[in-house]
Amino acid sequence: MPSSDSCELTILMPCLNEAETLKICIDKARDSLDRLGIDGEVLIADNGSTDGSRAIAEAAGARVVPVAERGYGAALRGGIAAARGRYIIMGDADDSYAFDAIDTFHTRLKDGWELVMGNRFRGGIAPGAMPPLHRYLGNPVLSFIGRLFFRTPIRDFHCGLRGFQRDAIRKLGLQTDGMEFASEMIIKASLAKLRICEVPTTLQPDGRNRPPHLRSWRDGWRHLRFMLLFSPRWLFLYPGIVLFLIGLLGSAWVLPGLRVVTGIGFDIHSLLYFTASAIVGVQMTAFGVLARCTGACLGLLPHSRSTRWILEKFRLEVGLAVALLLIGISLSLIWKTFYGWESGGFPALDPSQTMRRAIPAAALGITGMELLAISFWITFLQFSPRPTK
Repeated sequence: MPSSDSCELTILMPCLNEAETLKICIDKARDSLDRLGIDGEVLIADNGSTDGSRAIAEAAGARVVPVAERGYGAALRGGIAAARGRYIIMGDADDSYAFDAIDTFHTRLKDGWELVMGNRFRGGIAPGAMPPLHRYLGNPVLSFIGRLFFRTPIRDFHCGLRGFQRDAIRKLGLQTDGMEFASEMIIKASLAKLRICEVPTTLQPDGRNRPPHLRSWRDGWRHLRFMLLFSPRWLFLYPGIVLFLIGLLGSAWVLPGLRVVTGIGFDIHSLLYFTASAIVGVQMTAFGVLARCTGACLGLLPHSRSTRWILEKFRLEVGLAVALLLIGISLSLIWKTFYGWESGGFPALDPSQTMRRAIPAAALGITGMELLAISFWITFLQFSPRPTK
C-alpha cells in the first residue's frame, strides 16, 4: 500500500461475490507491484458482495471502496474515481486475467500511451476460457463494427484487462453502468483522440464455480446499441444518403412513363415507392445531422469541422428560403393538376398521368416542411455554448 494519497499505479478490480478467486488475483497483483518496484495499490471496487469478498480483500492487503450503484460499469466508475494511482490497470477478479504479467501495460503507459488495451486473440485464449459464441461471433463482429464506426485500431473491444492514464479517462465523462462500459471507454477515447494501443495478453478459464455475470445476447445488444447511438453517421446519415439516392434515381427513371425490364413493368406504383425511399432518406440524413450537432452541443460527442461549420455558418433565412421554394413548387404542381382537371369539366382522371404530378408534388411539399423544421432546430442549437477553437 502507498504511504500517501497518491501513487504511480492502481490495479483495479470490480467485485461482486468473488470470494473464490479474489485473494488469488490480489496476490498476483501485489507480487507484480513488488517485482516491478512500483509504488502502487490494489483497489477493489466492491459492488455489494454478500459472500465475504470485502473482508477477504482487506485481509489480503487491498484497499476496498464500496460502490452502491449496481453494475460492472458503475463499479469501475466508482473505482476510477477513488483510485490514487497516476496509472490504472483494471481487470476482472475471477482469475482469468494475467495480473502477474502487467509489465507491458505499465511500460506502454509510461511511454505516453493513454489507453493500453489487452488483446486476447494475439496473446492466447486457453481452452474453455471463452465461449465459442463470444470467440467466433460476438467479439469479432462487435470489434469490427467498433473499428469501422470509430476508426480505432482495437481488435479486441471487450478485453477486460486494460491500462490507462487516470486523468485522461476521467475527463471522458464515462456514464454507463453495465457491461457496455467496456465499449464506452474505447469509443469515447477514440472520439477524444487519445493515444491508444494494444498489447497481447492471455485469458484463462475463470476459477469460479458459478455462472458469470455476463449475459451474452443482452450484453451484446447493449454494446451494439451504444455503438449505434454514438455514431449518427452509421445509424442515420449513411443509410439515409443511400435511401435518398436510390429513391431519387429510381423516381427520375420511372417519372417519364412506364418502364419494362425483362418483362416486368415499373409504373406509378414503383414511382410511389421510390419517392417514399427518397423522403425517408431525407429524414434519416436530417436525423444524422441533427443528432451529431445536438450530441456535440450537449458534450456527448466532440465537435468536428462539419458541426462547427453548421453551428457557425448556417443561416435560418437560407434554410427557410429553400424550404419555401420546395413548398411553392409543390403547390404549383398541385394547382396545375387541379386547374387542368377543372378546365376539362372534372372528367375521370387517368392515374398513370395524374399521379406523375401528384406524387412528386407531395414529396416536394413534405421535404420542404421537413427542411423548415430542421432549419429552426439548427438555429436553436446555435444558441448553445460555442465550441472552443
